Amino acid sequence: VQLQASGGGLVQAGDSLRLSCAASGLTFSTYGMAWFRQAPGKERVLVAAISSGGSTYSASSVKGRFSISGDNAKKTVELQMNSLKPEDTAVYYCAARRVTYSIYTREYAYWGQGTQVTVSS
Repeated sequence: VQLQASGGGLVQAGDSLRLSCAASGLTFSTYGMAWFRQAPGKERVLVAAISSGGSTYSASSVKGRFSISGDNAKKTVELQMNSLKPEDTAVYYCAARRVTYSIYTREYAYWGQGTQVTVSS
């Protein structure tokens, strides 16, 4: 199984970015997919997630600014990030878990390599 995250970069506050995670080696339609982020010195936390049934979750810190979507045919999950803030700066990881999502990192079987998002003020 491989999860390949891409789309990070350096942007200014207020800008938008779209992260993408391409999955291979798993039956994508049966997995919940999630985006976590980890800022320097902080724990990895759930940002947004989508279940195999299409239910979505967004953390309160990003609600209304970030949205997650999945494409079973392409085996991809994307995170659209709008109105970015300096506090969104982190390494963003995609992760996969059978059936649905969880807020707990330990419950995810597969992880991507991470992509850096830096938001300057």
